[in-house]
Amino acid sequence: MRHSYDVTAESSAPPATVWALLLDTTTWPTWSRVDEARAEGSLRTFRTGKVVTEERVTTLDPERRFAYEGIVNPHLTDYRAAVDLVGLPGGGTRIRWHGTYGTRWWMRWFLPPYLRRFMLTMAIGLAEHAARLSKIS
Repeated sequence: MRHSYDVTAESSAPPATVWALLLDTTTWPTWSRVDEARAEGSLRTFRTGKVVTEERVTTLDPERRFAYEGIVNPHLTDYRAAVDLVGLPGGGTRIRWHGTYGTRWWMRWFLPPYLRRFMLTMAIGLAEHAARLSKIS
């Protein structure tokens, strides 16, 4: 069974600031629930609690789209996601984080609402941190 999430957040920061944070995995623990993150080329590894996830970046359309697919996750199968950035009239950025995935049978009841909430906190954290950085600059 396929599941999906689709969340949005808005930031007063320009797309360039949001984009820079997305690309720099060293910032992720600052603005997200990720405890540890690292990148090697197109591969990214994240640890949240005891769960380690590996992903491969599939699309980099500067300041517009950051897409990736899951390689290793103990709870998800066939995971594909994207972060789309849209500049807002008068400044700022709309962040749309969306994805599709399958789940292990024992996670079907739990994972869809959990992952939607988790990804919403990611989008909001990114939006708020980018806004703070753009005020400092």
